[in-house]
Amino acid sequence: MEHFPAAMSREQSDNLATHIEAGFAIHGFGLWAVEINGGAPFVGFVGLSVPSFAAHFTPAVEIGWRLARAHWGQGYASEAARAALAAGFADFGLEQIVSFTTPNNRPSIRVMERIGMRRDVAGEFDHPKLPAGHPLQRHVLYRLDRADWSVNRTAP
Repeated sequence: MEHFPAAMSREQSDNLATHIEAGFAIHGFGLWAVEINGGAPFVGFVGLSVPSFAAHFTPAVEIGWRLARAHWGQGYASEAARAALAAGFADFGLEQIVSFTTPNNRPSIRVMERIGMRRDVAGEFDHPKLPAGHPLQRHVLYRLDRADWSVNRTAP
């Protein structure tokens, strides 16, 4: 939770789970639980969601991930994110998927770049759910269009 304002309380975590379930019911997609085959039964989540705030790039569909630190750097986020992109573009017909984080969240930025997303420097924004001056308020924005995904996924 290094790049989030605070760790969630049990109530907040339960509310997030309810929100994730509602996303599947409303949109048909959401955040998937990530398990390691033959290993840990739950290491975090990866998937698609609709941001719950207004910004210059919304409405949009966001790809995101949150994995336990012990499972960082092993390719799980990238592998699952590629599957989420495929579902978003091929199964749900999305034209664009975005992702965003704080500028210091280098691990997530590396995942965004690894899965083919490109930084939209002009699209950087102050997260509207954080108070002015908060150290995590500034966010970078990454985008991937279906056409770019189609070209890159078929490239050798």
